[in-house]
Amino acid sequence: MVALGPARRSAGTWRLAYGPAVVMLAVVVGVATWGSRRVAASEWTRAGDAIRVGIVQGNVDQAEKWNPARADAIFQEYLRMTREAIREGAAFVLWPESSTPFMFEEDPARAEQIRRLARETRVPILVGSDQVERGTPPKYFNAAFLIRPDGSVGRAYRKMHLVPFGEYVPLKHILFFAAPLVEAVSDFSAGDDAVLLPVAGHRISTAICYEIVYPDLVRGFVAGGSELLTTITNDAWYGRASAPYQHFDQASLRAIEEGRYLVRSANTGISGIVDPYGRVVKRTAIFESAVLVGEARFLRTSTFYARHGDIVAYAAVVVTAALLIAARRRVE
Repeated sequence: MVALGPARRSAGTWRLAYGPAVVMLAVVVGVATWGSRRVAASEWTRAGDAIRVGIVQGNVDQAEKWNPARADAIFQEYLRMTREAIREGAAFVLWPESSTPFMFEEDPARAEQIRRLARETRVPILVGSDQVERGTPPKYFNAAFLIRPDGSVGRAYRKMHLVPFGEYVPLKHILFFAAPLVEAVSDFSAGDDAVLLPVAGHRISTAICYEIVYPDLVRGFVAGGSELLTTITNDAWYGRASAPYQHFDQASLRAIEEGRYLVRSANTGISGIVDPYGRVVKRTAIFESAVLVGEARFLRTSTFYARHGDIVAYAAVVVTAALLIAARRRVE
């Protein structure tokens, strides 16, 4: 009986020292096993309605983007590439962020060419273009317009999460002394509505540029009824650094979290299609003109994250704090 005391203390010490690690290992193995089986089954790649999507990657140099002498050539190339995508079977075509070298609503003649192309082919086209709201002072928005098959504008989404010191200057009134910096930055206003866009009898969402790195924003689109995630961007600023690859990988995570296909159109790449399990169906290289056509699906499935958001992360913080407090008390 005397020998049982040390044995019990030893067992208790072992549980305290290694118990949490064993539990965590069991959780990781369990999740990995469940996830592997889920990916192998790939049920969501056979669910919902399929649609052939066309992605236009114009590869327009940033220095030429707003050059008036190049505007018509750039625009005509986008129209040509769109026709090519439709000939390859695309039933929905995406252009990149701010792809038009003009404001869509401010240049009726050029805008009519896009409308006419949609009418003639009966294919909806998602176009990235800046938007102005007249007033005193006027407000400018980084926007995306959905052109319906009849040539009308389905709806327009205005970017809600702007890039600080890129699209606006935070605390501009306080930074009045940095006038050159303020003047050099685009003065955009943020949108305030998670607008969904109508495509083929379904509702889709689009995130503009780095908005796609915000899980909760994309979750809001899905909660509102988005059946397909799209994102349009211009990563030309990054050059040939690692950033375009990181941005694409970050976007791919949203497909996994929400259980949705993700379609990405980037001016200089990487453009591509990602399935609900995070697997890249098709992708382009960076800094090349490309037309990519592939299959995506409209899905209404739901994931744990789509239903509950960051509850696991918050729970992990609470549990970690509780364990740290308990450990401190034992030491004392």
